Amino acid sequence: MSALYQIIDGVAVITMNHPPVNGLSYANRVGIADGLNQALADNAVQAVVLTGAGRAFSAGADISELDSPKALAEPNLMTLIRMIESSSKPVVAAIHSICMGGGLELALSCQYRVASPGAAIGLPEVKIGVIPGAGGTQRLPRVLGLETAMNMVVTGEPVKSELLASLPGQKLFDQIIEGELIPGAMALARRVAGQRPMPSVRDLKVSYANADAYVQFVRNTVKGMSKHFPAPLACVEAVAASVKTRSLEEGIAEEQRLFLGLLYSPEAKALRHAFFAERAASKIPDVPEATPLRNIVKVGVIGAGTMGGGITMNFLNAGIPVTMLEMKQDALDRGVATIRKNYEAQVKKGKLKAELYEKRMALLTTTLSYDPLADADLVIEAVFEEIGVKEAVFKQLDAIAKPGAILASNTSTLDVDKIANFTRRPHDVVGMHFFSPANVMRLLEVVRGKATAKDVLATVMAVAKKIKKTAVVSGVCDGFIGNRMIEQYSRQAGFLLDEGCTPAQVDRAVEKFGFAMGPFRMGDLAGNDIGWAIRKRRATEYANLKYSKTADLLCELGRYGQKTGAGWYDYQPGKRDAIPSALVEQMVADHRQSLGITPRKIADDEIVQRLVFSLVNEAGHILEEGIANKASDIDMIYLTGYGFPLFRGGPLCYADQFGLYNVLAAMKRFAANPLDDASFWQPAPWLSRLVAEGKSFT
Repeated sequence: MSALYQIIDGVAVITMNHPPVNGLSYANRVGIADGLNQALADNAVQAVVLTGAGRAFSAGADISELDSPKALAEPNLMTLIRMIESSSKPVVAAIHSICMGGGLELALSCQYRVASPGAAIGLPEVKIGVIPGAGGTQRLPRVLGLETAMNMVVTGEPVKSELLASLPGQKLFDQIIEGELIPGAMALARRVAGQRPMPSVRDLKVSYANADAYVQFVRNTVKGMSKHFPAPLACVEAVAASVKTRSLEEGIAEEQRLFLGLLYSPEAKALRHAFFAERAASKIPDVPEATPLRNIVKVGVIGAGTMGGGITMNFLNAGIPVTMLEMKQDALDRGVATIRKNYEAQVKKGKLKAELYEKRMALLTTTLSYDPLADADLVIEAVFEEIGVKEAVFKQLDAIAKPGAILASNTSTLDVDKIANFTRRPHDVVGMHFFSPANVMRLLEVVRGKATAKDVLATVMAVAKKIKKTAVVSGVCDGFIGNRMIEQYSRQAGFLLDEGCTPAQVDRAVEKFGFAMGPFRMGDLAGNDIGWAIRKRRATEYANLKYSKTADLLCELGRYGQKTGAGWYDYQPGKRDAIPSALVEQMVADHRQSLGITPRKIADDEIVQRLVFSLVNEAGHILEEGIANKASDIDMIYLTGYGFPLFRGGPLCYADQFGLYNVLAAMKRFAANPLDDASFWQPAPWLSRLVAEGKSFT
């Protein structure tokens, strides 16, 4: 839909009407332009009010059009801004709820601006790898001053309208309207109708004492904090142009130069991909958005350990009562003490108010019996990762849970269909795989069993949003999406040790690529004994699967990682710094010698490609089998749960940018390596098909 137009007592009201947030799509821009032309041609119209329908003034550009011809089709945003600035009749922007990006740039072109309290005002373009491109970096400093504008543009964070209105000397808002916004805006429009000259942001100047020194200080600060991301520094240069250039036009020309230089950069493409992928993750092809949801007002959590406590905190944070079950009182007491300790640390750091801490703890009840879970709407088990233990839990849940309760397993690898069949209600069973620490990590893998009801799936996705998780749906397979892929990554890391690398060399290479941590530091953090248990299970289920023996040798030494003070690295008591271990390096060298392998020097590029392309090829199999709904879901899992670098957009986005033909060529080289696993490097059918058809994952 475009914009609505009406005349009320001599004032034309143009209302952007493009749900949900009045993005400045081509149709919306045409509607605004048509409304403005109509108002200017009508002698009965004295002034114009521009506003937005629903829950936003405007959230800015419709980024679904960013890479299409519609993005620049006339009237583009710059044309609209020129039309409003040159209007012979005053235009009043009536801002409410959300005024972001191009929406704020549009408002800055109006002669007057009023706002409701609580409206979020911002220029968030830096978060998708670009800078404002329609004069925002030049006009915002003219109304808010250099420092405030610089901070808003560089961080992309919104600021409430009433706070901005309270700043000394601000010229952003003419009035904050506490009551009805549109009547208030119309009253102002009638008062200023006929007044000349009309104010214009373009006529304002930006002055700042010793601006060069200030800009250099900000430049140095941002440079140190924005490694791998070029947009923040470009924001600094664009805002600096507002005080350095002689005119608004010169400043906008510099802004445009910087904007266009970023628009098609790999980083901007990756960030846009991540932006869309996060929103697309909640869309499940065969589950309509209008699917009725089950009411979740009370939650049960079974297990008070690290995972159970973290899961519990998510719901307490969202204001949802939780009953936490353990088998022994001392385990329950430890779990509650850990939750308190976590909250008290937040209070001490000023991140949580003491009264809110107490309010959250008041929502927690504990029990040693299953009976209090009988009225829970959702029960999540977080018990030991062994199928016999899960069976006992779900049989007891099946006996006491009320009809319609959702029964969820936090399993990270086990068969959710088998778990569901321990009950007489498999349609109510779903996997909810939280990542550790569960109260911090954003990712939630929602595992859909064969029998999982659509309303169960829709409800869990909605619950995930309420507890501020990024939920991605996975089908049932060993390890689901994330852990199934990471196993191949870890196998390649082991082969690299056999061939000549040290753990530190492998970790450094992938951390330089952008990973939060390399595979060996990650193993030490998670616990190397977890992988050991999986390999033991694999030895009976997949006897031909090839692994390096180094990880088993490490565990036989009792070096399980940070929790034992020694793993692939050494650790000092109370510290998490990974110190390269001479003992481990000798262990690896001795093992290599026992295999008769002469070590070779392995370049960082080969390390990175073998690790990343192992993820890519396994993802191809996952897509082929229908375990993941779409490639972008896999990228979201790796961006939010496994530390894959955001500026690369996820493993499949990166593979697309690297070129899938080039990926296959590299895989062919790896398959020829006698010390690698040639069978694994046979391309997944999905990947081969994409290359043959000249297509990409994303």
